[in-house]
Amino acid sequence: MTVSIDDIRAAAELLRGQIVATPTVMSRTLSEITGARVALKFENLQYTGSFKDRGALVKLSTLSDDEKRAGIIACSAGNHAQGVAYHAGRLGVPATIVMPKATPFNKVRAVERLGAHTVLHGAGLHEAADEAHRLEAEHGLTFIHPFDDPAIIAGQGTIALEMLAAVPDLDVLVVPIGGGGLIAGCAIAAKAVKPEIEIVGVESALYPSMYQAVNDIASTAGGPSIAEGIAVKAPGAITRPVVEALVDDLLLVAEPTLEQAVQLLIEIEKTVAEGAGAAALAALLAHPERFGGRDVGIIVSGGNIDSRLLANILMRGLVREGRLVKIRIEISDQPGALAQVTRIIGEQGGNIVEVFHQRMFYDVPAMLTELDVVLETRDANHARKILTALEGQGYPTRLMSATESGGA
Repeated sequence: MTVSIDDIRAAAELLRGQIVATPTVMSRTLSEITGARVALKFENLQYTGSFKDRGALVKLSTLSDDEKRAGIIACSAGNHAQGVAYHAGRLGVPATIVMPKATPFNKVRAVERLGAHTVLHGAGLHEAADEAHRLEAEHGLTFIHPFDDPAIIAGQGTIALEMLAAVPDLDVLVVPIGGGGLIAGCAIAAKAVKPEIEIVGVESALYPSMYQAVNDIASTAGGPSIAEGIAVKAPGAITRPVVEALVDDLLLVAEPTLEQAVQLLIEIEKTVAEGAGAAALAALLAHPERFGGRDVGIIVSGGNIDSRLLANILMRGLVREGRLVKIRIEISDQPGALAQVTRIIGEQGGNIVEVFHQRMFYDVPAMLTELDVVLETRDANHARKILTALEGQGYPTRLMSATESGGA
């Protein structure tokens, strides 16, 4: 191994008092939902919102005085950029971060607010990385890799030391995988402290790069994922052998399950997680038989999610659970009919969010009209109760699909 438990313990001493000592908390409700005894490590509470603070500071602390004076460069559109920018600013090290041109403005501003110089280049991370290496050579800068570096790996491994100190009885540690820096460090630390512990890695099903690499499967990574923090097309050269040696299982999770995990962490734990940060919980939701009855530690690795994406995920979750439904009601086109319908819905405890009253374009008789009503309900059973009440009062009603909008 290129990183030892002694390296990780030294990193822990270095980080002491320099980063947030994030809590590890047992979740009774998530334990009931998943069937496992769930402990959460809230790395989304770090100053920059992710675990990347750890590895960034450890790596920067290894630089010589000459390297610090010359400055550093990194390539990232997200958490690595902010972790490097923050600690470089604290240490007085000039920092340049190369980001793809399409990087959201809020992420660019966040990095600049932390004191780094940003360069927007290329359509994606591959082109941005090429530019970062060009600037590295041209200006004599030190490149800070997001995951494939022993110092970075040692820094991330301190999370496992803290979790096992807080919850020594853990049977399984579930860790998100992008390039592999987090799981490599945590696997080395956890197996050294507790050799019998099981390490399970989690990837987005759209980006199964580590799973495919260790199983000699041709890469298929690609596509839009809410877990952009682990949307990595190729694992690290250093991290892959660690995963092959120490990680017991690799699981893949689909986008709907990632969305559900983000929603549950907000509603139950009152904490904001990005898609990658919710991946470990998503693994428990997708594979309950894998973890049932066991003491499971999961790392909430980050909380830097775009506000519009978060709002969309939460609304989609309400639809998925039947707590936000759209119904179509046939009524007579005469005064008082709409009032009667809204009265029935109100008596049944439904909350009307929107009403679309359309006379001209639906395929119904001229003396009738149709209402499309968006309702907030307690759950799917409550929605069905409202439909039954409307039908019982003589109003033909049907539940519409999430994508349905036009006439029948």
